[in-house]
Amino acid sequence: MSSTPLSQRAVAARPAPYLDELNPAQREAAETLEGPVLMLAGAGTGKTKALTSRIVHLLATGTAKPNEILAVTFTNKAAREMKLRVGRTLGEAVEGMPWLGTFHAVCVKLLRRHAELADLKSNFTILDSDDQIRLMKQLLAAANVDEKRWPARMLAGIIDGWKNRAWTPEQVPPDEAKAFDRRGVEFYAAYQARLRDLNAVDFGDLLLHVIRIFRENEDVLAQYRRWFRYILVDEYQDTNVAQYLWLRLLAGGHRNICCVGDDDQSIYGWRGAEVGNILRFEQDFEGAKVVRLEQNYRSTGHILAAASGVIASNKGRLGKTLWTDGEDGEKVRLIGHWDGEEEARWIGEQVEDLQRGTRGLDPFGLDSMAILVRASHQMRAFEDRFLTIGLPYRVIGGPRFYERLEIRDAMAYFRLATSPDDDLAFERIVNTPKRGLGDKAVQTIQKTARSNGVSLHEGARLAVQGQLIRGKGAGELRVLVEAIDRWHGQVVAEADTHVELAEMILDESGYTGMWQADKTPEAPGRLENLKELVKALENFDNLQGFLEHVALIMDNESEDSEEKVTIMTLHAAKGLEFPVVFLPGWEDGLFPSQRSMDESGLKGLEEERRLAYVGITRAERLCTISFAGNRRVYGQWQSQLPSRFIDELPEAHVEVLTPPGLYGGGYGAAGMSASASPILQGLAASSVQERASRADVYNSPGWKRLQSRSGQRGMAQPQEARGITIDLEASSSFSTGDRVFHQKFGYGEVMALEGDKLVIEFDKAGTKNVVARFVVQAGQADDVPF
Repeated sequence: MSSTPLSQRAVAARPAPYLDELNPAQREAAETLEGPVLMLAGAGTGKTKALTSRIVHLLATGTAKPNEILAVTFTNKAAREMKLRVGRTLGEAVEGMPWLGTFHAVCVKLLRRHAELADLKSNFTILDSDDQIRLMKQLLAAANVDEKRWPARMLAGIIDGWKNRAWTPEQVPPDEAKAFDRRGVEFYAAYQARLRDLNAVDFGDLLLHVIRIFRENEDVLAQYRRWFRYILVDEYQDTNVAQYLWLRLLAGGHRNICCVGDDDQSIYGWRGAEVGNILRFEQDFEGAKVVRLEQNYRSTGHILAAASGVIASNKGRLGKTLWTDGEDGEKVRLIGHWDGEEEARWIGEQVEDLQRGTRGLDPFGLDSMAILVRASHQMRAFEDRFLTIGLPYRVIGGPRFYERLEIRDAMAYFRLATSPDDDLAFERIVNTPKRGLGDKAVQTIQKTARSNGVSLHEGARLAVQGQLIRGKGAGELRVLVEAIDRWHGQVVAEADTHVELAEMILDESGYTGMWQADKTPEAPGRLENLKELVKALENFDNLQGFLEHVALIMDNESEDSEEKVTIMTLHAAKGLEFPVVFLPGWEDGLFPSQRSMDESGLKGLEEERRLAYVGITRAERLCTISFAGNRRVYGQWQSQLPSRFIDELPEAHVEVLTPPGLYGGGYGAAGMSASASPILQGLAASSVQERASRADVYNSPGWKRLQSRSGQRGMAQPQEARGITIDLEASSSFSTGDRVFHQKFGYGEVMALEGDKLVIEFDKAGTKNVVARFVVQAGQADDVPF
């Protein structure tokens, strides 16, 4: 006779349709309720479905009551989704699950219950990032620390990193204690003391205080171990040290912990995530069961094979292979371009073709397409291109390029150089960077300008001359006024090229220096965006033309209700999926990021490779990888090496689209080694006969003119073309109606002639004013191996 109570036997015998919908691996993960379980869930394998089914199974079988389940996520959205799915599966609203939420939300509840054990009152305040920075500025000012050299935001980042590793001021190791001019720990302790005085905490404290309470009060920890009989953790690969320790403490008794994650998608090391947490799971929880979810429901066979081929090169992984019982679909497409602008132009054309359904596929809506970049500064080329051709787009995870703070500031300086009477631009930059001008000084400038009926620029001049502003601010303001006069004079006289002038303005104003001195994590990205802005000026004849272009395109934005192509970084794309994905900029140094490799070595390279895996697996039906042979790097044209990740793509699952001869005979100049993979050799392949047939082209006047332009920029040149004598004075006679080719803008027709300048209506880029020596007759360009 069975010893199991009848009620439990009856519950166990009830139908469980939620389990019938799972595949074998998902079902195993949902039904294994006792002991530690690691659900190793690859991209698109239905891990949320498996996780929620496990919660439903705990509740439906009576194994646990709602308040006995602790389920933690990283975002409120994920927590809401989990609760909704559980309710939908059970056929009723989920009530009484107080411990389903984010790490921080759960810890707030715990800390309010036991605030006195952390020297707080239960009504403590949680500071946001702005309040945190303001408080740190007060501490630095009180200690007479130069905030320009040692910014409060930098200190906040250091302290946040220590809290992510669960270090109190007393626990910071000696090597780490050298941070912030060897005073980081001192300010950390002062900051924590000030928080206690204010009865306040920051987000890092929520976990740190609870860990301390658990460690110092065994009875409290034992109580929650009894209450939280089953623990479930989503996105375990993204946990930091503090979150890991918190979970280990709570699971130390019953050990009924189920962690769901994918070591191959751990891409947030820069913000404290430790991939080692998931890699050590079996060592941390002896007897743990690892269930691999490998059946993918998102992507086609070729896409999955390409992603698996790349990630297989990582050593630090538990290992799994994604597969699908769906169709193989189209192979991953790989294409090389001459430069970044050509890459953006080609992708724009592909988007339009896919939207019209001209590739033999059903039409794709713009909402179904995404461009995923490694660095935000890459977005500029795509935004410019899409604005030019009127293609609606959205930028996710940040403002559009021309709406970014640093770009608006720089544009304000450029506007003043062309029009010193631009009061709005003057107001924006008069104290950016800081020039010792307070609100009173700015009001004095405004009052002087109004009373004399002049612009703010002239008002500032009068205020300085009349000694209405004194001290350091007066001297700095005089320098600014004189600089604006000088820049305007250079614009009028065309003494320098507008590109050189733009660089000069940003340097002489101190604006570039301001961001170079800024030690916050955002500063390098802002500097890269400024370089992209200067690079964009190359496509215009003068500063005024560029400013007009930006003003017009920004005034012609699409309605929000319109379908739009998505542009975002690879980091922001995690967790999303799109039928069509473009992955541009696969070049060594850009992707994988040189900075990441320099700072973290092999660990950084492996995280970059995981980022490549994430990018490929965002695609459902069509994935395109592209790279450029030449790219503007720190203001100089450089030959680019194709990303090492391209070598790792399995050849059988890749279709090479690079037009024959694009790099023909000269790809070596773009950095390809003789030992390159068959894929890269295919990109460079061109017969000896083909190269010989081009010998005349390389010696043609048209090619020389293009090489002249490339040589001025330091652009990589095909090997056969080296040694050519460049004639900077070479010119061709053009007539209205001539078909011409321009390296950046493609083919077009000459509409008018103005001295050595041509007004050209380009097929794809619209009307441009171009210097004659930068174009060739269309007939000559046909044989030039671009």
